[in-house]
Amino acid sequence: MAKKKEVTVEERLRALYDLQLIDSRIDEIRNVRGELPLEVRDLEDEVTGLSTRLEKLVASLEVVDNDIISKKNLIEESKALIKKYSEQQKNVRNNREFNSLTKEVEFQELEIELAEKHIKEFKAQIEQKKTVITETKGRLKERETHLKHKKGELDAILAETEKEEQALIQKSETYKTQIEERLVNAYNRIRINVKNGLAVVPIERGAAGGSFFTIPPQVQVEIASRKKVITDEHSGRILVDAALAEEQKVKMEKMFSKL
Repeated sequence: MAKKKEVTVEERLRALYDLQLIDSRIDEIRNVRGELPLEVRDLEDEVTGLSTRLEKLVASLEVVDNDIISKKNLIEESKALIKKYSEQQKNVRNNREFNSLTKEVEFQELEIELAEKHIKEFKAQIEQKKTVITETKGRLKERETHLKHKKGELDAILAETEKEEQALIQKSETYKTQIEERLVNAYNRIRINVKNGLAVVPIERGAAGGSFFTIPPQVQVEIASRKKVITDEHSGRILVDAALAEEQKVKMEKMFSKL
């Protein structure tokens, strides 16, 4: 049985830096999209909310219209009763009956007065609702136009980058299988904890990339020897020498250009 080839520290460092370059490229693509997906989602929610509000307003208009019809019918019924009671008053036998009918007429007159007051209020409500409906329609149209524009932007970016992003995600997963689990876990943990997602960085001008803390010369020599995985004591990032980083950048740029 053939003995499995042992992976050297240098090979591990190269694989880790390659993985970092791939994941950084994915981060760049996602940064280009920026907040657009969230903006589109928020606009979609707003459009849905405005549409629902518009439907409810239109439905409430119908309810008020029906209320007006109901009050108008009540007025007609009261007028008919007033006519009926007035006719009956002509044939009463005593004052008690006359007074009773008079009270019925007065009651119906009050019913008419109250119904007319309600109709007036309902008509004011209708005007108010129509104003709100007009404003809501305007807002909805403006938001729909804005949503269409933002969706167009997002679709254009997705069309440009989605294929490359998916290919890079697959590459990232493939590269992770080539690195021992312990290192991958450390890499993922560092990426989560650092602001720009850089878990593996080269030495630049005597300091870890993106850091102002100088790395002692002896440690720099150790990093350049590529004999062990060394992390920055300040940020916790995995460190590689500038020459290795440049070599891997050239190699990965060629790969990215083919995606």
